[in-house]
Amino acid sequence: MKDFLRRFARNKAAIGGVVILLVVIALALLAPVLYPDSPWDMVAEPFLVPGADRAHPLGSDMMGRDLAAGIFHGARVSLVIGIVATLVALAVGVTIGAIAGYYGGWVDNALMRVTELFQTIPAFIFAIVLVSIFQPSVTSIVLAIGTVSWPPVARLTRSEFLTLRSREFVQACITIGMGDLRIIVLHVLPNALAPIIVTGSLMVATAILTEAGLAFLGLGDPNVMSWGTIIGAGRDVLRTAAYVTAIPGIAILLTVLALNLVGEGLNDALNPKLKNR
Repeated sequence: MKDFLRRFARNKAAIGGVVILLVVIALALLAPVLYPDSPWDMVAEPFLVPGADRAHPLGSDMMGRDLAAGIFHGARVSLVIGIVATLVALAVGVTIGAIAGYYGGWVDNALMRVTELFQTIPAFIFAIVLVSIFQPSVTSIVLAIGTVSWPPVARLTRSEFLTLRSREFVQACITIGMGDLRIIVLHVLPNALAPIIVTGSLMVATAILTEAGLAFLGLGDPNVMSWGTIIGAGRDVLRTAAYVTAIPGIAILLTVLALNLVGEGLNDALNPKLKNR
């Protein structure tokens, strides 16, 4: 762990990404404390520009809703959807990839054909279709993003398992009669986790962008406030009140940038080739 932290700390950009993520997490945690009321409440005059009123430092939108409250509460929605959707995708992708890579043969061929079928469908369009069918809600959005995101994870996991299954320690486990499930979970998967963790960190950023895109198109959960919802609401006043879309857009940009920087830092820290540096 100390070696990992030391290697990670060498990447100053990754440390900056961690700092930004901590700020975003702080926004999400402080949302019910600083803004206990609903972010949908109309609490100010419409189009209050940022800095004009201390009570509403980021101004208000066309309905008089506090943008600061929307940003704070939106951080919670974006992070929850991004993280949970990524966990769903990882669960499906790692399971399919592990089975395909470990057993090979016709099992591998069948599972990879299914994976390729999903990859032929444009991910964002597929997500739109799924959310439209099951009605926009946090649950349907999470499941839709998870459904369109697992194929790359499956292929990555498969390639790692194909490499690891012929190693001596795996063959030794098979020789002593250890069960397949135990070998996969306790011996092969831990050695394949490094690239999966890096990919997962980047997938959170993609999930946040996908949720924002769905909300922008009016397919977000109407009961929760997200950054994409704010951007979608402000597109009609883009020329007269650009700050309504710019502020949540900057929040998304910084969060996605931070996740990518952290992903690069994890890749450097977990890369075996860098351990002896």
